[in-house]
Parts: sequence; structure tokens; C-alpha cells
Amino acid sequence: MHFLILLALFAVLIFGPQWWVRYVLAHYNKQEEDFPGTGGELARHLLGRFQLQTIKVVPAEGVGDHYDPVAGEVRLSLENMDRRSLTAIATAAHEVGHAIQHATDYHPFVWRQRLVGFSQFSGRIGSFLLFAVPVLTLITKTPAAGLLMFLAAVGTLGISVLVQLLTLPVEWDASFGRALPILEAGYIDHSQRHGVRRILRACALTYVASSLAGLLNFWRWMRLLKG
Repeated sequence: MHFLILLALFAVLIFGPQWWVRYVLAHYNKQEEDFPGTGGELARHLLGRFQLQTIKVVPAEGVGDHYDPVAGEVRLSLENMDRRSLTAIATAAHEVGHAIQHATDYHPFVWRQRLVGFSQFSGRIGSFLLFAVPVLTLITKTPAAGLLMFLAAVGTLGISVLVQLLTLPVEWDASFGRALPILEAGYIDHSQRHGVRRILRACALTYVASSLAGLLNFWRWMRLLKG
């Protein structure tokens, strides 16, 4: 019984945030015909308003809504790009918030980009080490060597989760320091503020939720190596 309770708590911890994010974004994704524009149109309008015309708004290809500072692009899912919904406009404003952070040299955003680059590099190293564990153990016939490499792999892969937690303030600022004040200044009415706040909170937690769910890979690898 205790094991089942612990398993349930583990599932809630790992998957709960991701389920909640998906629920909120889907809940407010109803088409609103009285909206003056789509998420993509709002993003283009806001970029023009803040003198960021060089930033493009393009469809995201399989990686979700995000701002790419290297390419200078706000990338929106096709649904948010073409839909007139509360989720579409709030998400678009959040991603434009990142573009504003970049344009103003917001220091936490600059550090976040450095950490993300390091996280991606360490993630590739960690994946390589995990694949190399069984091979090294067979070659050296020394279980300790395999164990050390496995621990190093788990540590490097876990960096991505840590990076997302450390850079959560950047996401929070994009939602509540940038997007919310903009939207409340004439783009939404009072009745929509509660929903917009929930959406922006979900946008801020999206990467953390995905990283937590990615921790399940650790469990799968440990079971595979144990077997």
C-alpha cells in the first residue's frame, strides 16, 4: 500500500504540472469570433509597436511555441498562429515578451541563453555516456567503471531540469512582467483577466513541466541497465 501511495505521489510530481499546463491551454482555446485578430496577427502587431520589426513571426515546426533569439523569430504553433482564442493571444504575447527581453538585454535572459546552451551540450554528453555504460562495463569487466559513468550520465542529463528551474524567473517575467501589462492595457477586458493569468502561468511553467516529465527517462534507463 505504501508503495502505491509513493508511486501515485511520484506520478503527480512528475506528470501533474504537465497535465495542468495542457488542461489550461486547451480550456481557453475556444474560438472567439469577436477577437480583432489571431495570435499570429497580435504577435506581429506587438513587435511593430515595440519597434521590433526585424523579428519574424513564423509557424513552429513540431517544437511548440517559443522565441528563437538566434534566428530572430517568434515561433507559434499553427493553432495559435491562426486561431482567435484567449490561449492564442496570451501565448503570442508571452513569446513577444521574450523578444522584448532580448531586445532590452534583460540580464537573466542573457544568462538563460548561456545556461540553455550548456544544458543542451551536457545533455548530448549524458546521452552518449548512457549508451557507453554497457560497452565500457563489458570491455573493462569492471562494474565500478560502468557505475561511475552511469552516475556521470545521470548527472549531466539532470542538468536540463536544473536549468529550467533556475531560469523560471525569465519565463515568469515574460508572462507577468511583459505580456500581462501589455494585454491589460486595452487588449483584453476585465472578464478575461483571470483566464489570461492562468494561461500565462501555464506558459511560464511549460518548460519546467516538460523537464520534470523527462525525469522518467532516468527511471527507464536505470531499469534497462539493471536488467
